[in-house]
Amino acid sequence: MRTTQLRSFHAVAQAGGFVAAAKTLNISQPTLTAQVSALEKESGVELFHRRNRRSELTDAGRDLFAITTRLFAEEQEARHFLTESKGLQTGQLLIGAVGPYHVTEMLAAFSTRYPGILLSVSIGNSSDVQRDLLDYKTDIAVLAHIADDERLLTIPYRRHRIVMFAHKDHRLAGRKSISLKDLDGERMIVRETGSTTRRNFEAETRKAGVTPEVFMEIGSREAIRGAVIRGLGISYVSEAEFVPDPALRQFAIRDAEVYTYAHVAVLAERKNSRIIRAFLDIVRASLKDMKAR
Repeated sequence: MRTTQLRSFHAVAQAGGFVAAAKTLNISQPTLTAQVSALEKESGVELFHRRNRRSELTDAGRDLFAITTRLFAEEQEARHFLTESKGLQTGQLLIGAVGPYHVTEMLAAFSTRYPGILLSVSIGNSSDVQRDLLDYKTDIAVLAHIADDERLLTIPYRRHRIVMFAHKDHRLAGRKSISLKDLDGERMIVRETGSTTRRNFEAETRKAGVTPEVFMEIGSREAIRGAVIRGLGISYVSEAEFVPDPALRQFAIRDAEVYTYAHVAVLAERKNSRIIRAFLDIVRASLKDMKAR
């Protein structure tokens, strides 16, 4: 058994298939398949059920995947250690975030202080971002919602009001503010299930006894904005993330306090990693500056 075989197995288990895993590792699919097959043959254990283009883990495969997840997380930790020994002059920090707005100012401050560190950012909803952090795929998570979890160290960062927006010709577009009841039966374009913005908004409409018509679900703020510009429906977004357009009108909700939040989270067991601690110090300094202002 060789490390390359384990790495190939781990990539396929993560990606859910050989094609996607081969792209991730930047090797050919036949090479990847041969490495995994050799591992199965040498160990005498079937690790995947091959079904069409999907590869599903067997029970033995799931057990091995748990081991390789820990193994490669510790390998990454070793890389961090060696990087930290150089005084944070080089290295990489992996960040997952629910959106670009909240994380941008953190990245700018960190990059100014540690210009040699490569910052790699992936964007997703809170559920996906938190899962990636717990799976050791990222070092830092910037989340809109955090469930209580003793494995995490979290820092509340920002709060922003949710606002509505619509095409300029929409019946509500001429108002500066609306009541939630104005949205009863209104055609809405919303984020996917798992979006904290959607969860918070729908909690308020249920409380008010209001039932908008969910006409379309789109997993992208930019795509939702485009659909609203085309007059397909109305939507909502964090006030800080609203991007103006001549075709759009923004308006407030006057009878409800609906907010989105930003929390910075790391694995508690890794809080003393020098590179992670440096990022958290930047976050805390930024919060101190905001309070002072």
